[in-house]
Amino acid sequence: MTITDEDCLTETLEFNKRFEAAATNRPSREGKPDAALLAALRRNRLGGDTPPVRLPHGQDRVVGDGVRVRVFVPDRVDGVYLHIHGGGWAFGSADGQDERLWSLAGRARLAVVSVDYRLAPEHPFPAGPDDCEAAARWLVRHAAAEFGTERLLIGGESAGAHLSLVTLLRLRDRHGIVGAFRAAHLLFGPYDLSMTPSQRSFGTRRLLSNTETLRQTYELFTPGMGAEQRRDPEVSPLFADLGGLPPARIVVGGEDPLLDDSLFLARRWRAAGAPARLGVVAGAMHGFTLFPLTVTEREQRRGWDFLSAAGR
Repeated sequence: MTITDEDCLTETLEFNKRFEAAATNRPSREGKPDAALLAALRRNRLGGDTPPVRLPHGQDRVVGDGVRVRVFVPDRVDGVYLHIHGGGWAFGSADGQDERLWSLAGRARLAVVSVDYRLAPEHPFPAGPDDCEAAARWLVRHAAAEFGTERLLIGGESAGAHLSLVTLLRLRDRHGIVGAFRAAHLLFGPYDLSMTPSQRSFGTRRLLSNTETLRQTYELFTPGMGAEQRRDPEVSPLFADLGGLPPARIVVGGEDPLLDDSLFLARRWRAAGAPARLGVVAGAMHGFTLFPLTVTEREQRRGWDFLSAAGR
């Protein structure tokens, strides 16, 4: 494990304090969200009123068995990155971070295919995983013809990190596809939906995520499931056999309730025989890359560097 950005700890913790203070003036997200709150969250990943910027570089397509994706293709393509957005499986969209994905495409020379998977609660488990699996299978079959390369990478943030790992496991277990994706880039994901110790003990701090909001999102995604059912490896990939997976970069903040998920996953990944680079960003909350922080800029550059070099 590498603790990163300790020189930025004061700035990061001060931001956390301001975020918590501002949260006292926002409606509580505890309890099941109504339609109006879900609509607000879906307009903007931060729950505000300003819609995300859609860039003309993005192309909306339908692939596989009717799965919507958003595609960014730079002038030079050395690989394809299958991106899966976060948002607690219930909000977010493939066009929610066009600027970041276009920057990634250009800096890392990757075609980026972002999956607009179906969202809970209207479409609970397994709808989202089904869409991600279908998009991944489409890429395995068509990346060479569509983008001129068979170098495939996968990754995402939060729920998107969970879905990325679930997708790799489905490709292996359902279709015998191993090695097609050459690296995984996983940012602050939930890998045990029955709740790791850090999830259960985090408490009520009003950062972007806490114990209660995690319980809420798990209920939206897997309604009616108990803890034992959520330990099924198809739901909680921390319990899966991780053999045959590609090298991974796993990142989490030190003040994230999902800290244990990444710590445990990295250890199990390595034990299964593949490299796993683990980085813990000092003092960072869940979803820290959404905010204008020094650690966000650094993490973005580290992500570019990893994806640019991975799987060559």
